[in-house]
Parts: sequence; structure tokens; C-alpha cells
Amino acid sequence: MALVEVQNLVKEYPSTGLGAAARAPVRAVDGVSLAINAGETLGLVGESGSGKSTLGRLILRLIEPTSGSVSFDGHDVLRAGAGELRHLRRDMQIVFQDPFGSLDPRFTAEQIIAEPLVIHGVGNSTERRARIRELIKAVGMDESALRRYPHEFSGGQRQRIGIARALALRPRFIVADEPVSALDVSVGAQVMNLLARLQREYALTYLFISHSMPLVRYLATRIAVMLRGKIVEIGDAEQITTSPTHAYTQSLLGATPEITA
Repeated sequence: MALVEVQNLVKEYPSTGLGAAARAPVRAVDGVSLAINAGETLGLVGESGSGKSTLGRLILRLIEPTSGSVSFDGHDVLRAGAGELRHLRRDMQIVFQDPFGSLDPRFTAEQIIAEPLVIHGVGNSTERRARIRELIKAVGMDESALRRYPHEFSGGQRQRIGIARALALRPRFIVADEPVSALDVSVGAQVMNLLARLQREYALTYLFISHSMPLVRYLATRIAVMLRGKIVEIGDAEQITTSPTHAYTQSLLGATPEITA
């Protein structure tokens, strides 16, 4: 059984147009259905405005859908009450696109990574400190970084802290929402390699969101292509990247250079 299952998911927003257009809502996500199996990376690729990030947030119920269903390991995410949803959040986390805006500038790296543990009441202070030290090392940083604030780090280091925070509760599923788009190429490649390593070490399942087909191809086992709120093509990474059937997928492949490990 799939770890994550999405059926006919829809998210509508009121139109800001004039006249007749103002009466028709805008569908940011338009009837999306997909499944993500345990241990795999599903790459979600499409241009800006295609609905990728909205879909990721809907799956985690960070925003409420207009209609449809989402299940995680057999649990109905959209019907979960506050207590059940709080429990589910331990298993479902997100790495945000902006590694600076997603970190509280008032907190040290240690406080940022500790926050999920404190909110969910995990461990005592000694156990939390041990977990935080383990996490900062897991993302390739020295323990001395824990005493510093976000503005003292580079963009790549800030994203590593964000990844450590996402791992704090030992989740099974992570939405990585454009995690390297704000980084330069060399730093982004290091973060991609880090994500791949962490997946192996922690048995993680990813929804990896990107506008870059080469990045998705590098990390994903399967690829879903999104256009104007719809999934227009989905399949194994090899099939999508070598024998795409949709014209939009073909254009994405033709528009970006190769990426090498």
C-alpha cells in the first residue's frame, strides 16, 4: 500500500479578474490524484505557477483543500481532528524553499532544531540536546554552529539547519519544496547529495518539488509533471526523461542543461 495517497484534490481561490472572469474561481490544483510509495522519491516538476507548492502544502494540510482526499499510511489527513493531526505531523514534515525566511532570526540554530521537539514534548532536556547534536552532524555541520544565529550562516548552511529541523521528529515523509532553488549551483549540488544520503540513512520518503527537470531526474525514482494545476504525465524517472509522451514534458527536458553528479 502507498504511504501517501491523493485522490481528486482541488484547491480553488477567488478570482481577481473583472466581469465574468471575476465569477470563476482559479483552480491552483485541479483534480490531482497520485500515490507515493514508502522509501521512494516522487519528483514533482513544472514551471512557476503550475501549482506544485500548493499541492505539497495541501498534502501536509498546511492549507485546506476545496475538495478531494489525502491519506497517510491509511489515515485520513483531511478529516483528522486536532489531536490526530498533531500526531501525524511527527511523520510528515517540510523543507521550505527560502532557507533564510523559514528560520526565526531570533533563535539560535540549536533553538530552531529543538523547536519541534519542544512543541511535541519529545524527550527531556538532556535527550533533546543529544538529538540536536546528532542532527547537526547528520547534515554536515559542526556542533559549534548550534550557538549561532541564522544571519551568521550562508544560504547552504541555513538550508542544512532547515533540513535538520525537518528531521528532528524522525518523520517518514518529507516534502522538499524547491529546496535548492535559492542556492548557487555548487552549494545546491551539495544539498542534493545530502538529501540523497539522508534518505538512505533515515529510510525517508520524499516529495521533491522543483521547476528543474535535471534536479528532479537526479533524485527521483518517479516523476510527475504538473501544468496549470493538473498532473499531465507521471511515470518512472527513466521513462519520463527518455520517452516523454506529453509535449510539455518534452519542452521541460529540452529547456534545461544536463546535470552531472
